[in-house]
Amino acid sequence: MAEQDFSSEDLNIEDDEVRLIDAEDGSEMYEHFRFEADKGQTLLRVDKFLVARIEKSSRNRIQQAAEAGCILVNGKAVKSNYRVKPFDVVSIVMDRPRYELEIIAEDIPLDIVYEDKHLLVVNKPAGLVVHPGHGNYHGTLVNALAFHFRDNPDYDVNDPRLGLVHRIDKDTSGLLVVAKTPDAKTALGKQFFNKTTKREYVAVVWGVPSPAIGRIEGNIGRSLKDRLQMAVFPDGDYGKHAVTHYEVIEQFGYVSVVKCRLETGRTHQIRVHMKYIGHPLLNDARYGGDEILRGTTSAKYRQFVNNCFAICPRQALHARTLGFVHPETGEEMFFSAPVPDDMTAMIEKWRTYLVKE
Repeated sequence: MAEQDFSSEDLNIEDDEVRLIDAEDGSEMYEHFRFEADKGQTLLRVDKFLVARIEKSSRNRIQQAAEAGCILVNGKAVKSNYRVKPFDVVSIVMDRPRYELEIIAEDIPLDIVYEDKHLLVVNKPAGLVVHPGHGNYHGTLVNALAFHFRDNPDYDVNDPRLGLVHRIDKDTSGLLVVAKTPDAKTALGKQFFNKTTKREYVAVVWGVPSPAIGRIEGNIGRSLKDRLQMAVFPDGDYGKHAVTHYEVIEQFGYVSVVKCRLETGRTHQIRVHMKYIGHPLLNDARYGGDEILRGTTSAKYRQFVNNCFAICPRQALHARTLGFVHPETGEEMFFSAPVPDDMTAMIEKWRTYLVKE
């Protein structure tokens, strides 16, 4: 599907210019098109209704979107044979923001951890945008996947029934799973929704969380003060339920290395939850971790921290493990990706500093 057929993004929320809505399963969806039938609307199949209103779209593409649960009428998913009636509100939604241009296959190296005919697991480097979006039309993981699957006639990078099952932020490194068939995406999507996947991250945070092993719970929603940030709302109905489990695995006085296990998967969840308990991720500019939040006021210490930031010029977060049940064989799959060099070098620098102290 090219842009005009529907499309979408990178997890950078500053790129999000599309209205967010909640799907029936509680997931976050992006509304790409919205039409309201007028009072004189005769009963008409929704696929025909949309083909007449979306330039250069095809009925086949719209039927694919319906099969993927991407066509809503009055907020509920419908099949392509649903008949639109007067005053119906018809939306096309996706789990990613809208692509502004057609996806171009680009020869971008992929660190493929595992692949079979049903799925692919990739270790994404920090700095690689997941989906094309505003200002990031090329050089994304989706462009790389288009190139990787260029000789596979069954894989259409624009088909909403295929592709990435979940996402991580541009400057977060680590494991992602890609579905190569509609059945695989449906099955894997259910596992993420039902919280049966196993996802563990490694992060470097300011300070030492106490207790050393803990659980963070608090709804996450877009900040009411800054739309570029997410925030925790511990009371009330705003935001979406979110739970993060953490454990301190190494501490250096002013900073510590923690592992985080996701019970839910909200936008910026670990980054927001760790800030909420007073321990932002190191060098996380969006959530204040790019400031010196612990330690001395000496010029020597400031220079040391700035050197650490230069070594790891992004939020110190890595999706280290990913586990799920194979959608076809039923086998339990478990993958691990080593902490990348930039985070490893920064951690070692803090170890050395601690020894000198």
